[in-house]
Amino acid sequence: MAARVAFPGHEFLDKVLVGDCVASMDALPAASVDMIFADPPYNLQLKGELRRPNQSRVDGVEDAWDQIGSFADYDRFTRAWMKAARRVLKPDGTVWVIGTYHNVFRLGTALQDLGFWMLNDVIWRKTNPMPNFRGRRFTNAHETMIWAARDEGSRYTFNYGALKSLNDDLQMRSDWLIPICGGSERLKRDGKKAHPTQKPETLLHRVLMAATKPGDIVLDPFFGSGTTGAVAKRLGRHFIGLERDPAYAEIARGRIADVRPVRDIELLATPSKREEPHVPFGWLIERGMLQPGEVLTDPTGRWTARVRADGTLISADHKGSIHQVGAAVQGAPACNGWTFWCITLEGRRVPIDVLRQKLRAELN
Repeated sequence: MAARVAFPGHEFLDKVLVGDCVASMDALPAASVDMIFADPPYNLQLKGELRRPNQSRVDGVEDAWDQIGSFADYDRFTRAWMKAARRVLKPDGTVWVIGTYHNVFRLGTALQDLGFWMLNDVIWRKTNPMPNFRGRRFTNAHETMIWAARDEGSRYTFNYGALKSLNDDLQMRSDWLIPICGGSERLKRDGKKAHPTQKPETLLHRVLMAATKPGDIVLDPFFGSGTTGAVAKRLGRHFIGLERDPAYAEIARGRIADVRPVRDIELLATPSKREEPHVPFGWLIERGMLQPGEVLTDPTGRWTARVRADGTLISADHKGSIHQVGAAVQGAPACNGWTFWCITLEGRRVPIDVLRQKLRAELN
């Protein structure tokens, strides 16, 4: 369940609004949304029908909404919606814009010209891209997302730890291997795709986990089939969807109505280590989690140190904090004592950081 927020335009929250995206954004309060995910028309420069080797017709993007016109027309359209988007974005907010080789370079130029500050370009590498049936070019197997802050000095949200956890405790890279939308997730109408460019929920899950917090407001000015809203609702974020096609808006509303949000806010929170309560090593001794005289070792068992009642350590040649003694025994300039020093639990050496995390859980 999304947390309650102080938002002067509550009538817009968690709604799909039908109409022109610029006019709709102009109706929103200034500096009111935390993040924008924009999947604008690609303005594909394709000529003629595309057919498979068996001559069956490829169900591609041929809708009128994708045909903006000349490059100059597309640039005017892009700058108009980006200017409106920047007005409604909070000073510390960010925008994600996705595109293909047809339009992403023009999107990037417009972002920089309007004052946005580039943070990353993220490559969505598709595991199952559409083949290049004509065999005249490389198979187009990726799309590019640009992540930008509203301003150079924005103190934007980046849930580094959450993304690292999603990636088996490895830093999340800027190339994401994710399948295109298909199977039961692909919305259909009369046996055909309900929307030709429906994005996979996996993609939006990662975007929202990276750059928002529970209760944040996410705006999608090109809402389409509602992927952003569905994922936002599930993850306890608020959404505002703008869509000019009433049919797509109706599809999105029905889809989002079926989403069951996570009710326990604790399961959605992703605090960084910097935001966690500070736990001095001495508190472990005060709480009886470690005893004076108890022996700590490094992960290999090479070095040892004894715990003192005042929260310091003493080794054969050194005494001081867990960090100072850890650095001294190694002859290193610095050391994270929480991960260097270990206790033995069930026959295994584990870092004393497990005790700190246990104490933090009790404090919370």
